Amino acid sequence: MHVDGSVSGNAETGMSGVSGPDTVAAWARVKRRLRAELGEDVFASWFARLELLDVSGSTARLTVPTRFLKSWIESHYLDRVLTTFRSEVEDVARIDVSVRGPAAARPAVPSAPKPNMPASPLARLQAAGSAMPSHGDAARASESETNASTRGDSGSGDLNGAPLDNRLTFASFVVGRSNALAHAAAERVARHDGQGALYNPLYFHAGVGLGKTHLLHGIGHAARESGRRVIYLTADRFMYGFVNALKTQNALAFKERLRAIDLLILDDVQFIQGKSIQAEFGHTLNALIDAGRQVVVASDRPPTELEALEERVRSRLAGGLVVEIGTLDEQLRTSILAARLAAVQVSHPNFEVSPTVATYVARAITANGRDLEGAVNRLLAHATLTGTAVTMETAETAIRDLVKNREPKRIKIEDIQKLVASRYNVSRSDILSERRTAAVVKPRQIAMYLSKVLTLRSLPEIGRRFGGRDHTTVLHAVRKIDKLIGEDNVLNDEVELLKRMLQD
Repeated sequence: MHVDGSVSGNAETGMSGVSGPDTVAAWARVKRRLRAELGEDVFASWFARLELLDVSGSTARLTVPTRFLKSWIESHYLDRVLTTFRSEVEDVARIDVSVRGPAAARPAVPSAPKPNMPASPLARLQAAGSAMPSHGDAARASESETNASTRGDSGSGDLNGAPLDNRLTFASFVVGRSNALAHAAAERVARHDGQGALYNPLYFHAGVGLGKTHLLHGIGHAARESGRRVIYLTADRFMYGFVNALKTQNALAFKERLRAIDLLILDDVQFIQGKSIQAEFGHTLNALIDAGRQVVVASDRPPTELEALEERVRSRLAGGLVVEIGTLDEQLRTSILAARLAAVQVSHPNFEVSPTVATYVARAITANGRDLEGAVNRLLAHATLTGTAVTMETAETAIRDLVKNREPKRIKIEDIQKLVASRYNVSRSDILSERRTAAVVKPRQIAMYLSKVLTLRSLPEIGRRFGGRDHTTVLHAVRKIDKLIGEDNVLNDEVELLKRMLQD
């Protein structure tokens, strides 16, 4: 490709050119400046094996040993190399990077002297595998994706990262008592300009529609505005990227590109599945945190309850700042609703909702912010399609299916396990364990009974959710508790109380 200072990438290394003493000295100075400006680690990874072949006319032709290295330099450091080269040789207007063949003679251009430091992990990998075909495959498979990624101003992020929603910024986030700590931590991390990282990793957990994703996007926007390299990924994008990298023999490129950024934001981490994918996630997490790069993670549960992940990964996630975003109180719901209505009125000036109707909506919809957004959309649709004002009666009709108590609460097995464990002074891990003491067996059987009675899960599924037990074990527990509550009034009252607590 060409950029005035662009790269051809198609030039053959055998073309004639001239490299005089002045050019050789200029190239040595270029490499010294790159090392000083970028640091030894970055220089060793990407520029230590970059050589000057010649300067022909206004084009400086550089060579590297692998296509992967060529693709990376073209995508991430081309402008930097050109600017630095121009400061030494004014006539250079274009950079051409090509791959030197394994049999090609190295140009008689000395590299800039460098201290005796151990090569970076990537440099060692490249040195050991410069002739590996997988590097060529990696460059071909990822070149178009790489060209639009990892720059600080990239709109979509790296590794097919999910794009950041322009509406989800700190400015549009409504702060209340339940999310104030999460918001403060998010802003501090996003705007941190000192050395290292803060609260690493920063871990948010909350139910659906309580603002986790909004904060993640806000962090991404603010960090990119300050020039940091940011990747925002959902769990499914992370999994797809890793699997695709394995299929295309691009795993090294995937790992190195992911670990070369300043800030990794990962949403819905509870959905990461598969042994190899979880292992890669753990390695990436360790590499970024150990290198002082910031990691921000969100989930629907705290890290200690991510049973699908290995214990050491859960421990690493829990080792930073873990913040729960609570449910929306009425005051916060009212503020969120007011902000949504104000935003809509910018494009629909005639759309009006009376304070009485707004108060009713904020009190009736208690689940989450997304339902409040849906309520505003329905009220707007009514007003614009019928041409009539929004009244209390029309509001009740419009949001009827969004009211929390419209149907029985959907109960999760995890919630049953946590509640029963709490009531009987054991831990949830005890209930899932193989322990057979009476203090653990009784609450385990009660939890299995409630899972069968209050959910639609099958016996085999319940067994799997209780530490991988057989369905016959669940059936035995259900029958035993069913028999006991008919004989023991105290136990019957205990079980009925647990049912009411779960259904409220």
